[in-house]
Amino acid sequence: MFDELKPHLAELRKRLAISAASLITMFFVMFYFHEPLLEWMVAPLNTALIEVGKVSVHAANGMITTSQVGGAFFVALKVAFFAAIVGSLPVILSQIWMFVAPGLYANEKKMIIPFILGGTTMFLVGVLFAYYVVTPFGFDFLITFGSFKFTPLINIEDYVGFFTKIMFGFGIAFELPIFAYFLALLGMVDDRQMTDFFKYAIVIIFVVAAFLTPPDVLTQLLMAGPLIILYGLSIFIVKLVNPAPPLEEETEDETELEKASE
Repeated sequence: MFDELKPHLAELRKRLAISAASLITMFFVMFYFHEPLLEWMVAPLNTALIEVGKVSVHAANGMITTSQVGGAFFVALKVAFFAAIVGSLPVILSQIWMFVAPGLYANEKKMIIPFILGGTTMFLVGVLFAYYVVTPFGFDFLITFGSFKFTPLINIEDYVGFFTKIMFGFGIAFELPIFAYFLALLGMVDDRQMTDFFKYAIVIIFVVAAFLTPPDVLTQLLMAGPLIILYGLSIFIVKLVNPAPPLEEETEDETELEKASE
């Protein structure tokens, strides 16, 4: 049994090595640009602090701080690592596809380009949606709340970790239609299965939204709402790619199988 797994393990090791090499290379590139990247990351926070200063005299001195001796350096590492993952995403997706490609048909193997382009595009759409729609509302609410009593001193290490968590959450969430498409292409799911699972999907979506977003209802809804829409879009995509057979046909097939077994 182990001998049968050896080729697969060797292939997995190769794909992981290529992905890791791409990630490391991109990390050094992004580290060089960590300052403009960090400015982009903290822009929503600075905007929220400015708004707080307008509505509260006490919060006028709100600022971004660091609590560690090497805080700025570690923040730069986190920023570079986040950007490196995004930058190397096409390579990572290509290695995922190449790992599963041996088990695909010839016409399915040709879908590597749509998989890479679609996966990268939807991830970026999710990140941009989180940046331009979710974070302005979330940060403004969280920082403004209680600002008449407290001066907001935001720890940059905590903020970068919080920021990347939201960005990755939305980026991965927006991959749903892409993965649904390719699962349908492989015949692993059909539209009836996804429709029947919809009521459970809503619960899972709200749990994921509560875990990945700030603890306020508005931000959670801003994540759960698009996810529900994306799930509905995924059902439509799957129906086009791998529609479920009519129930009458399924009943006939089951009857024939029962007769054959008897």
